[in-house]
Amino acid sequence: MVSLEEGVIANADEQRQVGHYWLRSPELAPEATITEHINREITRVEAFGKGILDKSIVTPSGQPFTDVLWIGIGGSGLGPLLMIKALQETGVGLPFHFFDNVDPQGMSCILKELGSRLKTTLVVVVSKSGTTPEPNLGMQQARVRLEGTGNSWSHQAVAITMSDSQLDQQAKQENWLARFDMFDWVGGRTSITSAVGLVPAALIGADLRKFLEGAATMDAVTRVQDLRRNPAALMAASWYVAGDGRGKRDMVIIPYRDRLEVFSRYLQQLVMESLGKRHDRNGKVVHQGIAVYGNKGSTDQHAYVQQLRDGIDNFFATFIEVLENPSDIPRVQGDYPGDFLNGFLQGTRSALSEGGRQSITLTMEHFNAYSLGALIALFERAVGLYGELINVNAYHQPGVEAGKKAAAAILTLQSQIETFLADGLFHSIKEIQQEIDSDNTEAIFLILRHLCGSNQKYIIKGDWGQPLTMEFRLQC
Repeated sequence: MVSLEEGVIANADEQRQVGHYWLRSPELAPEATITEHINREITRVEAFGKGILDKSIVTPSGQPFTDVLWIGIGGSGLGPLLMIKALQETGVGLPFHFFDNVDPQGMSCILKELGSRLKTTLVVVVSKSGTTPEPNLGMQQARVRLEGTGNSWSHQAVAITMSDSQLDQQAKQENWLARFDMFDWVGGRTSITSAVGLVPAALIGADLRKFLEGAATMDAVTRVQDLRRNPAALMAASWYVAGDGRGKRDMVIIPYRDRLEVFSRYLQQLVMESLGKRHDRNGKVVHQGIAVYGNKGSTDQHAYVQQLRDGIDNFFATFIEVLENPSDIPRVQGDYPGDFLNGFLQGTRSALSEGGRQSITLTMEHFNAYSLGALIALFERAVGLYGELINVNAYHQPGVEAGKKAAAAILTLQSQIETFLADGLFHSIKEIQQEIDSDNTEAIFLILRHLCGSNQKYIIKGDWGQPLTMEFRLQC
């Protein structure tokens, strides 16, 4: 971990350093230019957020911005979503809407929800490389709809991407409203303390400096090379013991605060993308990883706690509690919600312990931007340390890249099928297969099913239950 922070190449696949720790302690960066760049970006993000909220930065028509449409996938969507859910106060900052998938129905719902307010919506596009298909597709849909209202895309669009990426070049050429840097040495799952998390914080009026301070403070604590005084090392060691060093137990995250409702989803990517590896660093097949799922307490009392208590013993629970409660919720007829919340937490933990089930409890005095930064940094360091214990590279993602390549191959196959069917004649699956020279019969069938389901111009003959008897044609 010392070497990592000093700037060694940690992601050999992409020849990348891993420097998310520098984002909250820029003075630790291995080069002065990096330190200056980080500090400059933080200042720029603060100024931009202030300008949007104090209405000195407005739409081309002179109206203040009313909403944010955030377009990002993976960590570029989960990190901002966590920031909004965890830190936004009622009536403060702008409401957020997310394109974090390529589901057409989801996009349609968001655009309908925005309605005429799209004219006063700030659109933020997040893509590190600038070539990732999902944010690019979301951008295309948002842009067509926005320009269809007669508004100027470039005066309402913001890019968060690597310097000189395809997206950065486009934003520069078209003179977008703002551009913020994603650094090459920051992976998506650890990007929340970069502009990916700081821009949302700025746009909801959250204290982004305190958020960074909390992360930096936890980083310092988790650098201590003494197991018993290092909370991340203790947590990583607990994960290792619980799962016999093979991930044999799932990690169940149960935060007893509504504001942390999406924290388990955030940790799914951080933990599972980092640790879920086929090979260790010596090339040996190990099939490592820890599965993560969860829900907020006390909702869990009425959901899957029954199985946790009495079902298969294949997990360890992580309870997260906050001691401080808001002052505007009084006792009514002697009852206080916080007492019941604490009672459910303690009762559930006791019930699991009595049943021989394992758990970890994390306690915070307060919940705010500072403590959220510390909580995220704690898990980031624990993931890194656990990766060392099981000898896997926690900072690359070959499985994700393989999935992207497979998806690209399917899209290429679809294009070939569409081209062949453009002759307007009926063709069987076998004829299509022979024409495009593919032995992937299942993929051809699934593509045809997709085309017929989403495009009324395709006509079919035959029974879906017997695919090889079917014929397809495009109605010209």
